[in-house]
Amino acid sequence: MIDSAFAMAPPGGGGGAAGGGDISFIIMMAVLFGIFYFLMIRPQQKKQKEIKSMIANLAHGDTVMTSGGIQGKVAGLTETVVTLEIADKVKIKVNRNFISAVLQKGTSGE
Repeated sequence: MIDSAFAMAPPGGGGGAAGGGDISFIIMMAVLFGIFYFLMIRPQQKKQKEIKSMIANLAHGDTVMTSGGIQGKVAGLTETVVTLEIADKVKIKVNRNFISAVLQKGTSGE
C-alpha cells in the first residue's frame, strides 16, 4: 500500500515546484494585458472620442459622408437626425451615428 502511494507522488519531492510557476504566470498575464491595452484598447477609445466630437460639431453647410457612402451637405440638424441635401431639392434624413466623416468643402463630387 505504501509503495503505491510513493508511485503516485510527483517526482522531485512533491513540494514547492509549482510555486515559482504561479508567480511567473501572473507576471506574464499582466504583461500581455498591458500590451493589449496599449496596442488595441487605448487607440480604439481615442478614435471613438474623435468620432463623438466630430458628430457633436456638425454644422449647416458641412459636406459629410455617411457610412453607406452617400455624400451631401448638411441642410438641417436635430439632436438625433441630420438632413442631407444630396442633389438639388433632394433631401434625406440620416441618423447622426451614421455620419462617418466630415469632408472638405467642395469635395462632394460636384
